[in-house]
Amino acid sequence: MELEILSAKTTKPYGKVKAPSSGTTVAELRVIIHKTLKSTPHEDRQSLRLDVRDKSLKDTDTLDSLNVRNGDKVYIKDLGPQIGWKTVFLAEYAGPLIVYLIFYFRPELIYGKAASTPISLTTHIAAGCYTVHYVKRLLETIFVHRFSHATMPLRNLFKNCSYYWGFTAYVSYHVNHPQYTSPCMCTVWASLAAFALCELGNFSIHIALRNLRPPGTKVRRIPVPDANPLTKLFNLVSCPNYTYEIGAWVSFSVMTSCLAAYLFAFAGAFQMTVWALAKHRNYKKEFKDYPRQRRSIFPFVL
Repeated sequence: MELEILSAKTTKPYGKVKAPSSGTTVAELRVIIHKTLKSTPHEDRQSLRLDVRDKSLKDTDTLDSLNVRNGDKVYIKDLGPQIGWKTVFLAEYAGPLIVYLIFYFRPELIYGKAASTPISLTTHIAAGCYTVHYVKRLLETIFVHRFSHATMPLRNLFKNCSYYWGFTAYVSYHVNHPQYTSPCMCTVWASLAAFALCELGNFSIHIALRNLRPPGTKVRRIPVPDANPLTKLFNLVSCPNYTYEIGAWVSFSVMTSCLAAYLFAFAGAFQMTVWALAKHRNYKKEFKDYPRQRRSIFPFVL
């Protein structure tokens, strides 16, 4: 099957390529295009579409499923410089860990002589929670997550790091401040228990999602609970990992009674809700037998 390849930006033709069969996937076609036409962007930078105004084609789609026929045109949009997902995740999660611990272990660098004031037990607990959370994220990135895409635009590295690093500095400045005042310890211990439960729940969901996709594949299945009782939340929402993540940061905010922490929890909840709604729509579109009782992120509500 011969296809004409054009630029989505200028509609200038790059040339023609031959696809082995109608069963060729979009991912395979991207490799063929760059191998045949050296002037095209690297396959990781290619967004293929059948019309200039169309959305990017999914890697798993085949030419036959897209009704692509011999002689048809395929347009390429250059996504720009790319960077590995794992690299971005490691950078955006290592940063907060380092930033928070600088405020915690070297307060004199931030607060000067006032740092000699004894800090509260809650401040120590908060530092432990922050450390556990981001160490967990780093280990999950290395050993648990299986990414459906190898790369993302390089600009995301700066955007994501600015968000995580900046909010961490904002939160840690207040929680480690010499004049920080802790809420009552009953609130602290109860919130710590809730934080620990949500962290375990989030980890359990990540393991369950990992087990849905065999290594080296991009298989997609309906996520369901496994033997771990913390995964039962799949019966109620499509993205329980986000539900647990929000729960963890709300618990941290209550534990510290810090406005900056509440703002971080709210910002994260807003973004995760947007992601969850999109994933929920995709699940329902992709799987005709997707459970109707599930909500996207908040049980029985949204």
